[in-house]
Amino acid sequence: MKIVFMEADTLGTDVDLSRFHELGEVAVYGKSDPENNAARIQEADIIVANKIAINGELLKDCGRLKLVCLTATGTNNVDFSCTERRGIRVANVRSYSTASVAQHTFALLFYIYEKLHFYDEYVKSGEYVKCDIFSKFDVRFHELAGKRWGIVGLGEIGRKVAELAGLFGCEVVYYSTTGRHDEPGYCRVDKETLFRESDIISIHAPLTEATRELVGERELAWMKEDAVLLNLGRGPIVDEKALASALKNGRIGGAGLDVLTQEPMAADNPLLEIQDSTRLIITPHIAWATVEARQRCADEVYENIRAFLAGRERNICRG
Repeated sequence: MKIVFMEADTLGTDVDLSRFHELGEVAVYGKSDPENNAARIQEADIIVANKIAINGELLKDCGRLKLVCLTATGTNNVDFSCTERRGIRVANVRSYSTASVAQHTFALLFYIYEKLHFYDEYVKSGEYVKCDIFSKFDVRFHELAGKRWGIVGLGEIGRKVAELAGLFGCEVVYYSTTGRHDEPGYCRVDKETLFRESDIISIHAPLTEATRELVGERELAWMKEDAVLLNLGRGPIVDEKALASALKNGRIGGAGLDVLTQEPMAADNPLLEIQDSTRLIITPHIAWATVEARQRCADEVYENIRAFLAGRERNICRG
């Protein structure tokens, strides 16, 4: 049994993959190489991939391939018509990053909401040393208690964020992008109500035709002037040009993003023009990437392969 990791660096070089040698011969490639990817997996029985397109071009010479393991939950990079036609199973990983993404949601929020960049720079610049008062509150910030937190995408991660927001005393409401999701214990509202009335809006939805550019100029205009928008779903859910304009013109209080339309970030992304860190923070798609979550992801792949070899279905996806 030959297992090929096609882009192991997306898990990080600190993740332990030694257990996989118990399952068969293992070949590890750190990065995707489009010119050689197909050749690398010609003799593979199982491949492990993240972002590489799993399609006919890649799999054309894979006579032995039986299983594709994704180190991700999303399956939009898989051509299921191709894998199903060839009798290849596809397994993803689930629930490995819930705690990590929920934690990062609050990290982004507090950086913006409490104006931490301003106060950190105030101290480090030496200005606090010169101050004649023990505190400083030139840049105002507010408590979370009593605020309305609107969630777009109340799946597993969204529910965890809702739980934590509730512990801070927030009133949580949510918008269902399908119109069919009913979650006991939380109030479902329409999109306009969520954007007009929420103090914090966090996005945890997948990218679908219903969510692509769900947040544009109109939705940003609905928001309160001091409201904060957080995107931890997928970049194309937010119109970045409209968001840049809203931030420049002070139409919303701030934004925290961990995902972008193009990753790595495009040089002409309009959000690069905003250098005010009290209004915008962007992290490079790391919400999922705590040490624990990355190791959990690898361990889930291991369990998927072990189950497959034992003839059991585990996290098998269908198009």
